Amino acid sequence: MTSVADSISARIPARSVGLKLLLVCLVAFVMSLMALFVFAILADRTNRANSVVGEISDLIGGPQTFAGPMLAVPYTVPRPATKDQAAGVENGVLIIFPEQAAAKARVKTELRKRGIFSAPVWKGQIDLSSSFDLTGAGAQAPDKATLDWNRAEFLVGVSDPRGAQADVNLKLGDKLLPMGPANLIQGGDAGPVLDVGAGRRGGAPRVSEGNMRYFGATAPGLVKVGGKLQASAALNYAGAQRIAVDAWGKSTTFDIAGDWDDPSFDGAFLPVRKTGVGETRKAGDPAGFTAGWSVPYVARGIPAEGGPDLLGRLSQTSLGVTFVEKTNPYQSVGRSLKYAPMFIGLVFLAYFMFETTQRRRVHPAQYVLIGLAQLIFYMLLLSIAERIGFDAGFLVAAGATVALVSAYAGWVFESRKQGFIALAAFTALYGLIYVLMRLEDLALLVGAVASFAAIAAVMYFTRRIDWYGQSQPAAKPA
Repeated sequence: MTSVADSISARIPARSVGLKLLLVCLVAFVMSLMALFVFAILADRTNRANSVVGEISDLIGGPQTFAGPMLAVPYTVPRPATKDQAAGVENGVLIIFPEQAAAKARVKTELRKRGIFSAPVWKGQIDLSSSFDLTGAGAQAPDKATLDWNRAEFLVGVSDPRGAQADVNLKLGDKLLPMGPANLIQGGDAGPVLDVGAGRRGGAPRVSEGNMRYFGATAPGLVKVGGKLQASAALNYAGAQRIAVDAWGKSTTFDIAGDWDDPSFDGAFLPVRKTGVGETRKAGDPAGFTAGWSVPYVARGIPAEGGPDLLGRLSQTSLGVTFVEKTNPYQSVGRSLKYAPMFIGLVFLAYFMFETTQRRRVHPAQYVLIGLAQLIFYMLLLSIAERIGFDAGFLVAAGATVALVSAYAGWVFESRKQGFIALAAFTALYGLIYVLMRLEDLALLVGAVASFAAIAAVMYFTRRIDWYGQSQPAAKPA
């Protein structure tokens, strides 16, 4: 160990060592800034991928959200005469949520490709059921309102009807009622809109609420104050990337089973039970997952009945599953780029240590070439990972880069031995990059420890260097 440091002064002019290290650090800093250009390329490719995924998703219905059955009841309120307007009536719609709501979904997924890009799509059956207790219903209607129960409409909301694989029927007791576009509630992107003209004609106003679209079915004579009803609907649907259910009942449960191996649960509430996900997956378990939610009334935070604006608030109670691509190359490459300054610096430090122990010097231009090779590694990784996946892409890109910079070390120092030492060192370094990409939660800790160890090694091997270059070699005896 000490012979390495003792030989430095004899092999390299000591006066230049400190300045050379500062210059190497400056070059490393500049090359790290150039990594921002690779970030720009990554952002452009990511946007392109997202655009294509959006196009694929739109063709099959996109992310889907479901809610219902719910009950919409039209009402009229007497309007007193004023000097500007004669007496008449005003119209409105009262939304009544069920006491208990339950949703069950069984989905099958596949990757739909366009060129080198892909998006997870799904098909399945979504069973929605509601239990209504209309005892005291209408308490939230305006004073003196008259509710028209004969024109009450059961509503089922979906985010994109294009995903429907079959017509939707409402089962009410032992009756099967066909559902079509809702008459009382109209979905759209414009937010709440009250059609005043419809009210003047004596009909119920149409309301546009949120981004949901609504199917509706009426059951004259079957909906009465004080009655209890069971309503359900079975939907055969398709979508892409995500499936979700809004907590449309005072109390809501949602159970889902699918064959996707890497689901991500999102929305307002996390599932209370799940299998086949993360730490719950055991060796030998079949592919897929199950999950279940239970949202009590006090957690939902929405009244049991009220105006159509409550429908817009349902999105705040979403219970969702997103089908994540586990090996998304753009996320993995982006994560590796965040550590680019650290790894460029470590490679430069390795070359600096080789330089201090060899007779040949490394020119700053050669450090620039080494830095460019590392930047091109990330471009190779991105372009190859798009086609064959991150793991295989990393193996190809890292193998080519390690071979190049190791061979370059052998050429620069005119030493095959030095080339093999560089090969071992850089293989370990790029192996560390891969480990960091896979550790995720521990990446920062491992990266910090590795950097600390590298700096400690450099400090140890350079502890006897005369950085100022003030020492003079002893005179030889006569």
